[in-house]
Amino acid sequence: MKQFLRILGSSLLLASSLSLSACSNMSARDQNTAIGAGVGAVAGSVLTGGSAAGAVGGAAVGGVIGNQVSKPPR
Repeated sequence: MKQFLRILGSSLLLASSLSLSACSNMSARDQNTAIGAGVGAVAGSVLTGGSAAGAVGGAAVGGVIGNQVSKPPR
């Protein structure tokens, strides 16, 4: 049952990530933020054994990293 929930969660995250590709009017920074949040959520969930808190934390960290990637150098 635990494996089923993990596969279901991963499938839902993948589907939501793919649905974000429909937002073609997003800036590069917005796209990087969304991609970072999606990847971070999956990674956080995997690293914590399917924990929802791990997925949320990973999404937050990934979103911040994705946002910072597209900043111009100072």
